[in-house]
Amino acid sequence: MTHKEILDELRAPVRELREHIPAVFEGYGALSGAVFVDGALDAKTKELIALAVAVTKQCDGCVASHARGAARRGATAGEVAEALGVAILMNGGPGTVHAPRAFEAFQEFANR
Repeated sequence: MTHKEILDELRAPVRELREHIPAVFEGYGALSGAVFVDGALDAKTKELIALAVAVTKQCDGCVASHARGAARRGATAGEVAEALGVAILMNGGPGTVHAPRAFEAFQEFANR
């Protein structure tokens, strides 16, 4: 399954849940919008941090989403690899499984 397919697979269940708790999703969307803007850290760096955290949390949907975000914000393969190196350092063995998945996700979105 590609990382785009992971995001596509999540679309319908998320939409259905959002119908039941719209305020939660609106609040989360507002928080996300407030975070992923340039500030002391640029938005690309924030996506790289989020991608490393996604590896830490072992969340495939998060990995796909933030790999796409990093690609859209112009991250290079080298920048992604270094961010994922930090995730490996902080997670040990599990990081060596999920970091390569995250790098693969980034490459999928960067090569479009």
